[in-house]
Amino acid sequence: MSAEFSIFELVLEASLLVKFVMLVLLGFSVACWAMIFQRRKALNMAKQQLKAFEDKFWSGADLSKLYNEISSKNQIQGIESLFVAGFKEFARLRKSHIDNPQTIVDATHRAMRVALSREVDSLEVHLPFMATVGSISPYIGLFGTVWGIMNSFIGLGSVQQATLAMVAPGIAEALIATAMGLFAAIPAVMAFNRFSHKVEKLENSYGNFMEEFASILQRQTAIEQQG
Repeated sequence: MSAEFSIFELVLEASLLVKFVMLVLLGFSVACWAMIFQRRKALNMAKQQLKAFEDKFWSGADLSKLYNEISSKNQIQGIESLFVAGFKEFARLRKSHIDNPQTIVDATHRAMRVALSREVDSLEVHLPFMATVGSISPYIGLFGTVWGIMNSFIGLGSVQQATLAMVAPGIAEALIATAMGLFAAIPAVMAFNRFSHKVEKLENSYGNFMEEFASILQRQTAIEQQG
């Protein structure tokens, strides 16, 4: 308890600029942790939705019924948005009496690629902020440390006899800024790397489905033409 109280005292006795640096770093840390929990929940939900949709899609469900079922939802996101965009474009082309399989593949690809871009942007929300915090927090903390140590040594200039006891508190309070910078940066970098990997895996899964779905529509069109 005494160690914690001493650190608290050092923070309170720090210079105004060092206090401001600590406050900024504390704000970064709190914001990052809130975003970490939010992104973790969102990416886990996207992964569960992907598995549930693929199980239903590859079980042999009728595509028209599946499209109507998903379209009736209030909110369409994740892989479902790719399916809806692709099938909607496919139905539009069929109504326009366009039966060229390659034309259908190209059009559905474009529609699904736009939906894929939107979904990836949604999955990557907050990741740039985490990367920024991970990059700049140590430098912000180091700036507070340098400023605090500089003030400590300037204060020694007006003293006849300098002792370690006189300069130690100032150096210690300055070093807290560096520690807070690392405290904010390390979780941010770890979360950014982990979430970026998850987003990349989801994007690859979405891309694979997009190719397979376009091939299914192409084969279906070709079969109907032959019939």
